[in-house]
Amino acid sequence: MNLWIKNGHVLDPANHLDEVCDVYVKEGKVACVGSLSSDKIPDECTVIDAEGKYVMPGLVDLHVHLREPGFEYKETIYSGTHAMAKGGFTAVCPMPNTKPVIDSPAMIEKILKIAKTDSPIRVYPVGAVTKGQLGEEMTDIAGMVKAGAKAISEDGKSVMNAEIYREAMKEAKKAGIPVLAHCEDKNMVGHGAMNAGEKAKELGICGITNAVEDVIVARDILLAKETGVHLHLCHCSTKDSVKMVRIAKKDGVSVSAEVCPHHFAMTEDEIAGDDANYKMNPPLRSAADVEALVDGLADGTMEAISTDHAPHGEEEKKQSIAKAPFGIVGSETAYALSVTHLVKTGKLTPFQLVEKMSTNPCRILSVPGGTLSVGAPADITIADMDSEYVIDKNTFLSKGKNTPFDGAKVNGRVYYTIVGGNIVYQYE
Repeated sequence: MNLWIKNGHVLDPANHLDEVCDVYVKEGKVACVGSLSSDKIPDECTVIDAEGKYVMPGLVDLHVHLREPGFEYKETIYSGTHAMAKGGFTAVCPMPNTKPVIDSPAMIEKILKIAKTDSPIRVYPVGAVTKGQLGEEMTDIAGMVKAGAKAISEDGKSVMNAEIYREAMKEAKKAGIPVLAHCEDKNMVGHGAMNAGEKAKELGICGITNAVEDVIVARDILLAKETGVHLHLCHCSTKDSVKMVRIAKKDGVSVSAEVCPHHFAMTEDEIAGDDANYKMNPPLRSAADVEALVDGLADGTMEAISTDHAPHGEEEKKQSIAKAPFGIVGSETAYALSVTHLVKTGKLTPFQLVEKMSTNPCRILSVPGGTLSVGAPADITIADMDSEYVIDKNTFLSKGKNTPFDGAKVNGRVYYTIVGGNIVYQYE
């Protein structure tokens, strides 16, 4: 499909472009960006009038749980990627904690085969660090990369054996891929189910301290410094995580970090009673932690915004916070929550938001996209930052409805998601 996207406000951090102009897409690639006249556009071109909207490189999510194979009642690659397309995402990285675990070249190939027929967007599989995610034996990292894995991660848990993790980091370095780190000392968690603060005391629920995250952040940064691998820290939630990433970068460590919308849009104080829709891992933290996360996003310490989209069955989330599984959905709310809590509050500019949700994720993962450069894949998101509406979980395309943001008033609506020049989602 050839497209003429006209009159939109183009945001392309990779090319320092922040102005109203046109984008012409030919045969799946960006062909021209600038002021175009109709006599230069072929008659068979589809025209999209983007006046009043932002035209940006497609959003990329470094951290999602598509649940397939093994947990299809929670989500499938089909339902999850269609939900991501609705959220403005043109590419996603599914984590390996499925059943069976994505821990071999054959499993990587299986995910890509399903995605080829079921997904309207690009899927970049992430392979497990250890076989079965048992923390005991390293996977065939080189083989998984050859099969199409773009990173390794033990997400859902940490590799507690530092020697195995160090060897895996060395292999990832050789293969030229990043390590996506879930930082949680499982020996310190106990029965913790929410932040170890006043709200946990009020509800009588065991808490999770900041140190559970911080000690593994420190360890992983030191291992990355030694091995030279690029370390990407997933779903950071504490003020000391931000501080350590800032120090590590100054020390020359190859490290990046992400923040999830729920961690900057909400604090533990907003948990409405014993409602498991507020239960995620890491948990909602204190106001001081949220302030540090936002400051880290603003000054560039924290380079990406990811969803950690984690759908669960309705009955699972009806349980007490103490017993319910961790996780909330985020694919269809991430953009609006980011606009509402970061752009509308003046913490980030629209330009910076695109860096965090598109340009930087592509750079971290070393994949095409994140730019509207001529010749680049025409992966494009068209959205505004002014539309006001109320989040309604019943409209989600995701099978998961587990969100604490149901009923929240937000700004920012996605109108078009375009992948390889094809319109895969259009708001109507």
